Amino acid sequence: MSRTHLLPQRGDGGMRSAVVDSWHRSASAGVRPDETSAPITLPADDLRDRRAAHPLNRVFPLLDDVLGNAARDCDAVMAVSDADGNLLWVCGTPTTLRRCEAIGFVEGSNWDERLAGTNAPGLALALDQPVSIVRDEHFRSSVQGWSCAATPIHDPGTQALLGVLDITGGDQIVVPQTMAMIRAAARMAELELARDLLSRQGSRPVTHATGERLVLEGLGRSDALLTLENGGTPQTLRLSPRHSEILLLLASSPQGLTGDELAVLLYAEDGAGSSTLRAELNRLRHLLGGDLLASRPYRLTAQVTGDWLSVEALLAAGDVRAAMRAYGGPVLPRSTAPGVARLRESLESQLREAVLRSREADLMSQWTRSTWGSDDYEMWQAQRRAVGTTSPMLPLIDGQLARLDRELGV
Repeated sequence: MSRTHLLPQRGDGGMRSAVVDSWHRSASAGVRPDETSAPITLPADDLRDRRAAHPLNRVFPLLDDVLGNAARDCDAVMAVSDADGNLLWVCGTPTTLRRCEAIGFVEGSNWDERLAGTNAPGLALALDQPVSIVRDEHFRSSVQGWSCAATPIHDPGTQALLGVLDITGGDQIVVPQTMAMIRAAARMAELELARDLLSRQGSRPVTHATGERLVLEGLGRSDALLTLENGGTPQTLRLSPRHSEILLLLASSPQGLTGDELAVLLYAEDGAGSSTLRAELNRLRHLLGGDLLASRPYRLTAQVTGDWLSVEALLAAGDVRAAMRAYGGPVLPRSTAPGVARLRESLESQLREAVLRSREADLMSQWTRSTWGSDDYEMWQAQRRAVGTTSPMLPLIDGQLARLDRELGV
């Protein structure tokens, strides 16, 4: 397969969409398909310090015993990275480790897909979920002879991403049992970290504020998902379009809204729907149960989090990359409620401006490859400037700009 082309080309019917997306991010970040090695980002002294300070240092012996020995038995290697993609540990037989050196899969190297191209540890970090990459799904030609499977490891207290656990080898690891083993080992590590956390806290369980918690998911969805957490088994409900709008507006207004204010935000016509709104609120109160929906003013009494609120918080913190990762699409894209439309347009505008200001080509590529950003002429132009004159992305970008010129009559 020629790597002079931007898009993956396969004779067996194509490539998985997650891999195609990763290829685009890799190319946009400037990774060259003919590069042989991943960059070394942690020299020996820095590597030693990073290992000593990293939370996974406490569970590495467990991981090596559970998974490292299994990797050695099948001529593969086990690797553990931090959340930035730096390989902190790479374990295998001397022969296999020497083979890994040829592609730069060594301790201290960085396998973030923006530096090393598409690979399992990098994609697991980007998606925060278990992934596998098989042979020619790798972006760089030098890695095509390998296959890998990886899964994230999270902090049991905060759920923050700590790093990735990976197995890299040949065709012998391309079986479902490999991923099952990796995920089991990662869960064991998380349990051990949780026990360690409890021990350091004097064996007192970590407790949160009492009360119920509502989690709303409205990005890229016509009908929001609502998860109710009250200490027992979480319950997830698919809301009607109107209930989705009401809960989103109330979640965005923690101080509460009067009936008139809520009606103005829900209905385009002045004075429309007051009786209908009362009926919807009654049904919503019955659906939620308990005293989660108060009145005078209408407000949610439980702790509320929402995916769009998380994007806003990440933008406020200046973490554009995490905001793009969390952005699943426009807020309730089919809603015509004035208040929802205002929230949708505000969030999209904030994120778009942040991506433009970032000058990061891979973030711009994510935007222009989305359904909402594919016709964004200014973003395509900015992406062209960001990728440079030798990028394999240029034919695609120029083609899209030419398409938009034709459609706009330029």
